[in-house]
Formats: sequence, structure tokens, C-alpha cells
Amino acid sequence: MTATGKVPALFTRMDESSKDEWMIIAQETMSNQPRVAETVLSMMQQLEEITDGFAVNQLVHCLQTAGRAEAAGADEEVIVASLLHDIGKVVSVPNHPKIAAEILRPYVREEVVSMIAAHQDFQGRHYYEHLGMDPNARDQYVGQEWFSLAEKFADEWDQTSFDPDGPTPDLSHFEPMVRRVFAQAHRL
Repeated sequence: MTATGKVPALFTRMDESSKDEWMIIAQETMSNQPRVAETVLSMMQQLEEITDGFAVNQLVHCLQTAGRAEAAGADEEVIVASLLHDIGKVVSVPNHPKIAAEILRPYVREEVVSMIAAHQDFQGRHYYEHLGMDPNARDQYVGQEWFSLAEKFADEWDQTSFDPDGPTPDLSHFEPMVRRVFAQAHRL
């Protein structure tokens, strides 16, 4: 029996599945949706172990970034995205923005996904030149409707959030927001 008390799908190949079986799978997936928020919160805790030479660990950085977004009056999707913007570093630093964006994609509007997916190029304005990279990498996104949101995120919240003595909300402060945002996927 499944968590919802139904007989699970019995197919061993998708090309032999039925609509009724997929309805069971869809219902089970929706009933188990709370595990997504819990998994994301667990991944956030793992950022505490990642410093990579910064003055603060990546959890503190993310908490400060989300705190700045909240103080600036950002909406809940943007605050949660600000909190999760570096969650991909648990897996891989070079492509962490795209990992974070894909985690968020089903749960937030597209402009927020784009803000996170491109945040490294926007933040690069403040450090890319030190690495021999183009500090104007964000210019490739000029004209995108989400450009100003990504610019605000990078310049006002993200790049200013590496202060060991700076205000740092607890992760518990953001947990209800994370649970609300991840409560239901808007799209697959």
C-alpha cells in the first residue's frame, strides 16, 4: 500500500503503464511534497561546512543575503530564492547557480529562476576582473525583464553579505517561508 492507502503502480516499464497508475503516482507525489522543503533545509545546513576561503561559511552568507532581501521588502519567493541561491555549492561550485535555479524552478516565477541562474555573472561585476574574466558579463542579459531584479539581488544583497559581524538571521526564521514556497509545484 502507498502512503495514501492505494495499491501502488505495478508496471515494470513505463510504456506498459496506465492512466490509473499515473494518477496514483501523481497523488503520492503531491502527498509527499513536504519532503522537498525538508530536503532543501537539510542541504542548507550542509552549507555551514563550506567556506572556500571566504570570511564566513556559505550558510551565513545565504542567511545574510536572504535577510537583506527581506529587509528590502522583497516578496517571499525572492526571499527564499535569496536564501537558496548558493545551495548548489553542496554539489558543485562552478555550476551552483544553475543547480539552485533548477531546484527552485517548479516553485517560483520565472523571473526569480532567471535571477538565480544568472547571479554569478551579475555578481561578477565585483570580482571577475581579479580572475581574468569579463566583469561586464551581466551585460549579456540587458533587455531581459528580470535584469533589474538580478542587479538588485547581486549588488545590494548578495555581494554585501560576507560579514562575520553582520546581522545574520537564524535558518529557523526562514523555515516557514521555505515550507510555504515548496508546498506545491506550480509547474513540472
